[in-house]
Amino acid sequence: MGFMTHWYLAAALHPYDTLWNAAGFLGQAIFGVRFLIQWLRSEQEGHSVIPIAFWYCSLAGGLISFSYVIHQQAWPLIIGQGMPLPIYARNIWMIYRDRERKLASH
Repeated sequence: MGFMTHWYLAAALHPYDTLWNAAGFLGQAIFGVRFLIQWLRSEQEGHSVIPIAFWYCSLAGGLISFSYVIHQQAWPLIIGQGMPLPIYARNIWMIYRDRERKLASH
């Protein structure tokens, strides 16, 4: 049985699993794009920077991947996917806090 035939049969018999697998791939893709964003912005600036889009991709990709890992009950991966989420959210919050402070001081 070929790969495509196997994939089609699995999708037809278990569409719910196929949707979860798609969500897992989506989460990893969003999470991976953050490095491309960071690299391109650093090239534009001429030095290493971490743009806010990096943190948004980290948070969105991390949340989707965390949901997938919980669904799959991949318990060892839960720590790696779940623990950084508050850090990503805090970085986004700190960026907005600093922007507000800068605007208030002018």
